[in-house]
This record gives sequence, C-alpha cells and structure tokens, in this order.
Amino acid sequence: MQALIAEAEADPEGWLADIASRADVRETLAGAGTMVWHVWGQGEPLVMLHGGHGAWNHFCRNVEPLAAAGFQVIVADLPGLGASDDPGPPYTADGLAEMVLYGIKSLVEDDQLVHIAGFSFGSVIGAAVAEMLGPRLASFNMVGAAGFGPRARTPDAMIKIHPDMEQDELRDAARNNMAWLMLADPDNVGELAIHIQLTNSLRARTLSRPISATMRLMEALPNMLGPVNAIWGALDRTAVGALEQRIEMLREERPEARIEMLEGAGHWTQYEAADRYNALLVEMIRG
Repeated sequence: MQALIAEAEADPEGWLADIASRADVRETLAGAGTMVWHVWGQGEPLVMLHGGHGAWNHFCRNVEPLAAAGFQVIVADLPGLGASDDPGPPYTADGLAEMVLYGIKSLVEDDQLVHIAGFSFGSVIGAAVAEMLGPRLASFNMVGAAGFGPRARTPDAMIKIHPDMEQDELRDAARNNMAWLMLADPDNVGELAIHIQLTNSLRARTLSRPISATMRLMEALPNMLGPVNAIWGALDRTAVGALEQRIEMLREERPEARIEMLEGAGHWTQYEAADRYNALLVEMIRG
C-alpha cells in the first residue's frame, strides 16, 4: 500500500485515471439523464455508493483489492454527483434509490444476490436500495453512516468551495476541509485527497446534507432481508457525541448486526485505513 500511496501522491490525476482505465464504464438511465458506473472484476456483485459531494473515487483505495478478493465491484457515481447527470429536484433518498436500483438491475443478472456497501450519504441511499432489493439483498454494509436523523451541529470549520476561487484558495479550502471533516490525521491530507476533494466538490449538484439528516437508514433497517454490518472510524468527526447513540439505535433495530470500530481513522475510513477496511469488509461479507 505504501508504494501505491507514493505513486498516487506524485500524480493523483494520472493514478486515478489508471485505475479507471481498468474498469468497464457503463451508463444507465436516471431521470432525464444517465448514471455512470465503474465495474472491476468478476464474482459476487458488490455495489458501492459514495458519500456526499463524492464520486467513485471515494473508493479509489478499495476497488481493486476487493475485485482481487473475488467480487465484481460495481461503483456508482450517484445522480447529480461525479460524472452522472443531475436528475433535478426533488432530491429524496427514495427517488435517488430508485435510479440506483434500476441501474443495478440493468448491470446484474436477475438470479444474482447483491451486496451493498455505502459510505456516509451513500449509506442512506444504500439502505433504501437494500430495502427495495428484497430477497436479492446479500448483505448491507455501512461505513461512516448517516441516516440516523438530525443532531446538534458541532462548530463547523468547513470552507465552501466554489469555482470563482483562485487556485491557491481552492487548495487551501480543500486541505482544510479534508483535515477538519474527513481524515483524522492531518498528515494523511496529501495531494490525492486534495485532488479528489476539489474534483468532486466543483461538480456536485445534488444536495446531500438534507438527505443525510433524515431517518431513512433507520426506517429501512427492519425491512432488509440480509445481514447488516457497520464500520466507523473511531475518530469520525461526523459522529462526535452521537456515535454511542447511533450504535444503540442500530442494535435496537438489528441486534444481530456486526459493528466494528477502526482505531485512528476518521470519517473517510475506507481511505485512511484502506487495508484494514478492505480486509474487514471481506470478512464481514464472507463471515
């Protein structure tokens, strides 16, 4: 992993393009436009849904290791995010989930069960999709999940990124936002993280925060016909003061759910602790 990190830091755009070049890029209908999907590998379908203001690159350190573990890794650019078209308002969890479900049914054979893995906002959309899949759900796996309802806001040090900023301002804002919200260790905010943050933020059109603050994930949990697994970074800033309550809420609805904490990791757990996340996700699904 260290060699890969060094390569990615030296040329983030080229490193991401290289990973994307080994994917089968597909499009499915979504509203009046299309959704873009990247697919790596062969095997059990594992659909991965990124966080707010994100794209497939939220899983850039995960897709190929998971494909090597025997999964067909199918990663969405959610509607109005990444390279996918803006579906237009209203933006609701169920409306977006129906577009994702249509895409899954277009990409996956009818007789295959589907694993869902959602990050943050993607966990909310993924929960609705998991519910809609019914008996085709193989497992639902969340990391840094939202969807537990509104909570008191912690002091917000985020800087809004907009295209009128000068390049130095953009980079400073991205570095600040990564260090404040996404990653626990400021030393992990390198060129790759900054590039991903800027690329995704400048093309985000779907407003994810209002959806993340709903109870949609909690509402879906009792209706999922498959195992439920949850991973949090122990230093996830989005869950400060609320993590114990979220775990209690999760256990109340799904007492059998497996819940794991990754020490030293922040909100973007699958990036900051990629090796541990990849191994744990495979273990959870296969175990």
